[in-house]
Amino acid sequence: MTDPIPTTRDPETGERVETVAPAAARPAAYRTVVPAYVRMIQLVWFLAGLIDVLVGLRFILKLFGASVASPFVSLIYGLTAPLVGPFQNIFPVSGQGTFVFEPAALVALVIYPLIALGAVSLIRLLSQRRTVAT
Repeated sequence: MTDPIPTTRDPETGERVETVAPAAARPAAYRTVVPAYVRMIQLVWFLAGLIDVLVGLRFILKLFGASVASPFVSLIYGLTAPLVGPFQNIFPVSGQGTFVFEPAALVALVIYPLIALGAVSLIRLLSQRRTVAT
């Protein structure tokens, strides 16, 4: 039985050394094609994660009484206001002064991943291959 990879011996140490074929003789790397529905699922989870991070930042900034004069805080509040808006007044807002416990943000942190889970399940359901028995 012959060795599939040609080997030689190092003249100084006597150990076996594998010879490597030149780059032109090596086979090209294969590219795996990812189905479109997998990319859609990845996009849905990415967006859900991004929304959760932004809403989580809003919750923490409100809880610790971050100053609205800061451009970063104003940006976060401006971006997340439409995301938290549908959940306002479900539970009462509590806190003292600028330190606000905003339950609407916590509800949004739970609801948006559930919506993403539903969307991913729907994508998977619609992308299944259908076989017809004859």
